[in-house]
Amino acid sequence: MHKKTKLKLTLFSLVVGMLCMFTAVVSDHWAVLSPMVEQVNTTCEAAHFGLWRLCKKNLYITDLERVGLGCGPLSLPGEHNCTYFRHFTPGEESEILDVKTQREYSISAAAIAIFSVAFMILGSICALAALIKGKDYIYKPAGMFYGFAGLCAIVSVEVMRQSVKRMIDSEETIWIQYYYSWSFACAVSGCILLFVCGLGLLILSMPQMPRNPWETCMDAEPEQME
Repeated sequence: MHKKTKLKLTLFSLVVGMLCMFTAVVSDHWAVLSPMVEQVNTTCEAAHFGLWRLCKKNLYITDLERVGLGCGPLSLPGEHNCTYFRHFTPGEESEILDVKTQREYSISAAAIAIFSVAFMILGSICALAALIKGKDYIYKPAGMFYGFAGLCAIVSVEVMRQSVKRMIDSEETIWIQYYYSWSFACAVSGCILLFVCGLGLLILSMPQMPRNPWETCMDAEPEQME
């Protein structure tokens, strides 16, 4: 495959990865939490949350088979209410999850995700500069920034996963079931694409290997990607 084609595919994959990560950061469906259904013909409260907000939904349960299981599914009709975490809105009345450690986990996951977004922006600036000016060496810092963005996203995903696990294991909460939703899937897809394609862009921007044993990488004729 020609190097120019590889570059186009890599940049396209990076754009997809950035879109996935941006979607994950601004959405509220990282995880869905459910309490136990104790009786039918009554309401139960399921929740889903992201990096910034917790959303709760009152669901009316009529199915006898749901007794002893988790409240849901979220597709059932019910009153829906979303509030920002209190540590992101100081001085305001807002919801926070019940476990004390959730504050630290939520702040950490959100802060690391912001670092990932910042690295994505820096990488995009470098990639655009390389495309506009035709300077292939600018792809090197772009690839590094995208790789760092992927690493930050991986850490953010893992922090969120540990947060959900601690909430489920804690006796202080009413949640007995959980599953990761589409925002979490977007974050995982984004971090993989950013990290892998960032490294790929860095490799593509490296000088070509010498064709002859007596050549060095510095002596080899540069290969243009544009």
